Order: sequence, then C-alpha cells, then structure tokens
Amino acid sequence: MKLRLHFVVDPMGWLCIGIVFGIWFYNTLFVPKLVLLPHYHEGHIPWALVVWYYIASALCVAALFRASLADPGRLPVDPHIPHSEREHWELCNKCNLMRPRRSHHCSRCGHCVRRMDHHCPWINNCVGEDNHWLFLQLCFYAQVLSLFTLVLDFCQYYYFQPLTKLDQEKFTTRHELALLRVSALMGVVMFGGMTSLFYTQLTGILTDMTTIEKMSQFSNEVYGAKRSWQWALAEVCGTRWKLLWFIPLRSRQPLQAGHHLRSHV
Repeated sequence: MKLRLHFVVDPMGWLCIGIVFGIWFYNTLFVPKLVLLPHYHEGHIPWALVVWYYIASALCVAALFRASLADPGRLPVDPHIPHSEREHWELCNKCNLMRPRRSHHCSRCGHCVRRMDHHCPWINNCVGEDNHWLFLQLCFYAQVLSLFTLVLDFCQYYYFQPLTKLDQEKFTTRHELALLRVSALMGVVMFGGMTSLFYTQLTGILTDMTTIEKMSQFSNEVYGAKRSWQWALAEVCGTRWKLLWFIPLRSRQPLQAGHHLRSHV
C-alpha cells in the first residue's frame, strides 16, 4: 500500500496539533539541554541514556506526523464493490455514497471513513482503519517520552550529582524553578492523558469495538467471535511481525482473511 497523504483543512485542528508539537518541542529542547547533556559531559550518566531519549523523541514525533497526515481509510467517490460483499454495504445518508458496514461519516472531514474510531482534533485527522495503528503508536510513545521526562526531572532534583561547571545559584534561579518545573507539569498531564487514552484504545482493539460503536451501544457479536490479542493487534497494525508494530516509518498492508479472521469489507 502506498503512503497516501491526507490533509484536513481545519483551523481548530491546526491549533490542537500545534499545541501537541509545542509540548514535544519544549521537552525535546530543554530536557537534554538542562539535564541530559550537562550531566553526560560531567560523566554522571552514560551516553546510552541520551541516545534512548532522542530515539523516543524521534519515534514520538514521527508517529504524530504520520497519524496526522496518513489517510485514515477515506472511501472513494465510486468504490468498487465485490458482488459477494454487496449485502455488507449501505448508503450513507449524509454524502449519498455507498460504504461498507462499520464505516462512518465524519462531519469535520466531510467524508466516510472505513471502520472509523473517532475524529481526533489533537492530530487533526480521523482515526480509522488505515491509521489506527499510528494513533496507537502515538499514544504509546507519548507515554514513554512523558515518563522519561518525569524521571529525568525527578533525578535532577533528588538523584543526580550537582553540576560543577555551572553557577548553581544562577542555574537554579533561571532554569530549574521555571523550565524544568514546567516540563514536569506537562509531563504529568501528558502521561496521565496518554495512559488513559492508550488503555481505552487498546481495550477497544482487543474487544473489536470502535469508540463510535461503544457510544452507540453496538455489540461486537454482530461482527464475529472474539480473537486473540495477537491477531487483533496484527490486524490493526497490518503485520504479524511484532517488532514492526512499534515502527511508524512503514506502510500498512491489510492482512489476508483466513480461518483466524472473518470476512472484512
């Protein structure tokens, strides 16, 4: 599957994703500058800790941009409907186009999306069949980066040795009491919010229920029997290779239907 870009023209969405990117940029800029790099240069922490922080930061922002710009599963104007699956398609009463079951019309984007979970203003995009795995990655890496930041901020106050090459009074007054405490506050908010969202998304995937279906009181028994957690995540991520579930810089390939998977339209 090609990497199809999907750009939503929504000023409110631009503002929300700008806030998320700003939080990421703040922590990625100031935490290494004020904590990681000074303590690394004085030999208090190993180089691997610095590298892993930048890796987590890079994966987080990559998942953010991929989830924001990836096509969530937008239905074409004239979709090809296999004859054997016509009974599983229905007419959308908002855009008057045929769509498969479990698709929903997004009023913000103005089109139907396959297996739409919800529209997320924080990525300025819908979360659907083709980018749900990227949204799950974003939640996961945002948790990792926020927790990493909180641990570093805590260690700066209570664990790391004092920096000998800086004016401690000037450093504490201008940096620790302002920049690092703001970083810790954002880390607490982001970690709490992302943990809750990640848990909600993961339980929805494992129970084969989208957020819209939960709100509409749909039963997953309509769509088939429950699957194992490995197969549920493999279907969302588009691969059985578990290592690839964590890599945002790839394309998603729908799994072939087999005895483990019901017919998917």
